[in-house]
Amino acid sequence: MDAFSSTFLSTLSQHPKSLLSPNNNYSSNYTSSSPTLKICNVRIEERPQTTTTTTRTKPQENPTPSSQKPTPKRELPIKPTPSRKPLEPSLPSVIFNAFDDFVNTFIDPPLRSSVDPRYVLSSNFAPVDELPPTECEVVKGSLPSCLNGAYIRNGPNPQYLPRGPYHLFDGDGMLHSIRISQGKATLCSRYVKTYKYTIEREAGSPIIPNVFSGFNGLSASVARGAITAARAIVGQFNPTNGIGLANTSLGLFGGKLFALGESDLPYTVKIAPDGDIITLGRHDFDGKLFMSMTAHPKIDSETNEAFAFRYGPMPPFLSYFRVEPNGTKTPDVPIFSMTRPSFLHDFAITKKYAIFSDIQIGMNPIELITGGSPVGADSGKIPRLGVIPRYAKDESEMKWFDVPGFNIIHAINAWDEDGGDTIVLVAPNILSVEHTLERMDMVHACVEKVKIDLKTGMVSRHPVSTRNLDFGVINPANVGKKNKYVYKNPIFTKFIFMVRICSHRGPYA
Repeated sequence: MDAFSSTFLSTLSQHPKSLLSPNNNYSSNYTSSSPTLKICNVRIEERPQTTTTTTRTKPQENPTPSSQKPTPKRELPIKPTPSRKPLEPSLPSVIFNAFDDFVNTFIDPPLRSSVDPRYVLSSNFAPVDELPPTECEVVKGSLPSCLNGAYIRNGPNPQYLPRGPYHLFDGDGMLHSIRISQGKATLCSRYVKTYKYTIEREAGSPIIPNVFSGFNGLSASVARGAITAARAIVGQFNPTNGIGLANTSLGLFGGKLFALGESDLPYTVKIAPDGDIITLGRHDFDGKLFMSMTAHPKIDSETNEAFAFRYGPMPPFLSYFRVEPNGTKTPDVPIFSMTRPSFLHDFAITKKYAIFSDIQIGMNPIELITGGSPVGADSGKIPRLGVIPRYAKDESEMKWFDVPGFNIIHAINAWDEDGGDTIVLVAPNILSVEHTLERMDMVHACVEKVKIDLKTGMVSRHPVSTRNLDFGVINPANVGKKNKYVYKNPIFTKFIFMVRICSHRGPYA
C-alpha cells in the first residue's frame, strides 16, 4: 500500500516556467538528453547550537599553518514553527469529545496492535511537526546552479494524537519538499490545508472519525456515526465541504499540482519561490467532478492527458473520465457492469485501453454486523480485469476477463502488443489479500505479467519477481508504453534526503 508518494518538479532548460510559482503551466515531458545528476549527503541541522564548550590544550610544538586549518562548520538558522495557543473548547466540543472518549474506552478500544496508536504511531511512523522553509547545509560537494526544481512527497501525519483505534492511512496529509535553486536547497514540511484539517485545527480537537479504523463492528459504527451526525447538525462541520485527507499521492496535470486522496476531491498546492508549500484549495474542475477521484491518475507524457476514475458504495460503483491538457474534465463514463462495490485503488492505461481490476476486497455489510470492518475480503469472489477503450464515450465496449487469484492494489504499467490485439499488464499480486488493510506486515505482493488476448479472450500469467514489492514505480514518460525497468518506491520512510535526476532509461526522482 502507498503510505507515501512523491514526485519531482523540474525546471531545467526545457521548462523555464513551472508550478514553483503561481499561474504557470508545466509540461511533464522529459527528453533523453537530460543529464545524470546526483545530489547526495544533503543534511539539515535539527536546531542551531546555542552553547559552546571551551577546553584548554597545551600548545603544539608544530602548529598547523592557518591556511590548513579546517573551515568551521556554518550553523544554519532554522525558523521556529509558531506555537499554537490552546483553544478553549466550546460546550458542544466538550460534550462530543466526552462521548468519543466513552466509545474509545468502553465500546471500541484499540485492543489490537494493528490499530493501537501506541504501536502504529511509533518509531519511524511517529508524527512530525510542520517545518517552515529552512535552508539545508550541503555537507559534501555542491549543488549545480543549473538545477532548478523541487522534490515533493506526500504521506499521512495526524494533526492530533488519536484517542481511539488508528490505521496508518488515517493521518492528515503532509507534504515534504526540497526546493533546489541557485545552488541552494530548502527543506519544508506543511500540512495540506484540507477542510478537515482546518476545522479541526480551529476546534482544537478531532471532529471527523477515522475512515479505516473508526467503523469496525456495528456498535462502534453506530456510535461514531451518531456522534458525527450530531456534530454536523450543531454546525461543527459541513460534510458537503469534504472530509478527505489528501494524504496519498501527488498529481501533476492540467497545469496544476494536486495533493490527492481517493475519499475527496483533489487539493491544489504550489511551492512558493522561498520553498514554502501553499495549499490553494479544493478543486472540482469547474463543478464537473463530483465527490472524489482516484489518488493514482495516469498521465500520458505525449498527449499530457490525465486519465482517472472514481468509485464508491453506490451505483455506478465505477466511473471513468479524463482531464484534458488544459485542465478541462470530460464527462463521466459510468461502468454499470461492475455490479458490486470493489476496492478499486489503482488502474492502468495503454495507448488504446484503460484496465480496471475487480478484486476480492470490497464492501461487506455482513462483516459490519458481525463485528468486523465494512471493507473486507470475499474469498469466494473471482477477481477479474475490465478493459475499455481509453477514449470510450460509454461502456458498450467494456470487456471483463476472469483472472482467478489475481488481486492487485496497484498497477505498475501496461501496454499494447500485436497491433492492439493483446494487452500486457504488470502489477504486484497480493497473495494474502485478507490481511491487506489491517496486517500489512503479513502482506506479500509478487510481481506478475498478465497477457490478455482480446480476440480469443485467453488470459496468461507469468511471474516476474517473487520478492515482496508493492507500489512499484516507473519513469512516468513510459506510462502506457512497454518498459524494462521498475523501481521500488521508498514508501514507509519518514523522509529522504536524496534527490536524483537520471537519463530517460532510469528514474527521474
